[in-house]
Amino acid sequence: MPVIKSAKKKLRQDKKRQVVNNLLRNALKAALKDAKAKKTQEKVIFAVKLTDKALKKNLIHKNKAARIKSKLSHLVKTSAVKTKSSSKGTKKIKNPKGKK
Repeated sequence: MPVIKSAKKKLRQDKKRQVVNNLLRNALKAALKDAKAKKTQEKVIFAVKLTDKALKKNLIHKNKAARIKSKLSHLVKTSAVKTKSSSKGTKKIKNPKGKK
């Protein structure tokens, strides 16, 4: 335990910061899990926001944040492509004049 008054204050501050950091870290993990499961644009945007906040507070490295954001954007792109391709029918149109 610290003996000096300033060290005691620093310990109190560190405990408060640790609680806030753990909350943000856990929220980020939950948001990433939710975004990967549901793959909606709103979930992905929320996960990106939390990733940026964690990066700003130095909870994660900038390269890790870039990897996370890249994977999330890839989720949105692939889900958008799948929904567009599945909504289109594979109906063949016959040539009216019988030409090939």
